[in-house]
Amino acid sequence: MPHILRVIGTISRAEFIMPNLGSLILGLAWGATSTMSLSTLAVLIVLSFTIINGSSAIGAQINTLSDYELDLKDPRKKNLTDAVEAIGKKRIKILLSLEFIITLALVILFIYVNNNPGLLLLWIIGISLGWIYSAPPIRLKARSWLAPVCLILVLGIFPVLFAYFTFTSTIQPFFLLALVGLAMTIYGVIIPTEIRDYFGDKTMQIETMTVHLGLVKACVASIALISIGAIFFIVAYLLEWLTGSRPYLAVLLLIIPVSVFIVITKIRKLHGLSKQYMDSYGNIPLKEQIVSISAHNPQWIIIITQTYSVLSVILLINKFV
Repeated sequence: MPHILRVIGTISRAEFIMPNLGSLILGLAWGATSTMSLSTLAVLIVLSFTIINGSSAIGAQINTLSDYELDLKDPRKKNLTDAVEAIGKKRIKILLSLEFIITLALVILFIYVNNNPGLLLLWIIGISLGWIYSAPPIRLKARSWLAPVCLILVLGIFPVLFAYFTFTSTIQPFFLLALVGLAMTIYGVIIPTEIRDYFGDKTMQIETMTVHLGLVKACVASIALISIGAIFFIVAYLLEWLTGSRPYLAVLLLIIPVSVFIVITKIRKLHGLSKQYMDSYGNIPLKEQIVSISAHNPQWIIIITQTYSVLSVILLINKFV
């Protein structure tokens, strides 16, 4: 049983649980109010987080199945292909069907408890985008600029909105500012994942945004998105705290530049190696260094998302204390 769970965790990209938790915390921090009872809050949190993770697992499994043939040619993705072979494509499709039915049932239950039918529309759009992002014949991930738009919506916008509208029906301007910052940052830290896959995608003529831009410009775009996204996020929290009863909390925002600096330092190294690689007309050792460094991207995602989550937890606690 533990082995099967590990294999399912691999094809479901268990590493997305922490970013999903970040989405929940951000939506909760801005949407929850001190007038809510703790029991109601607990039920809504559990249901919301379960639905977000279930939807994320469905999208990841579709991606794993759709990319299986391509991943067979990449030794760095052997864990994914081995996991597919261990379970079997047919069983994964059955698992996908069961997960879809269970998640849909939870969404319907959630709407009944929450009395907010708009959440169903959010879920339908999000799960549909997650499906067509990877699966043929549409396969948005191979359609240049449509890929980042889809990723920003699926990973940065819809999960947070789903969590946010779980607890409120009003829209706060500062929240929207934070959401824009988060969305930009998330795609910024996802670009190194596309850089890791750049060589395989280019060989297979898969037109991702990174393939379209090239390695050097993709690194520049990553740094710009992370930096600008962080500024938006900082401004949103700064305005929220400065107009509240505890303006001194704004000093905590200094942890964002620190975490962003750590991540951008890694991406700048990728940028330098990418320039050398382009100038060398395909130096193999440089190529391997680029792939090796960009493979650490999940750690960079955690650094950024957990920094944002810590600040969101403080924002939440401030509402109830």
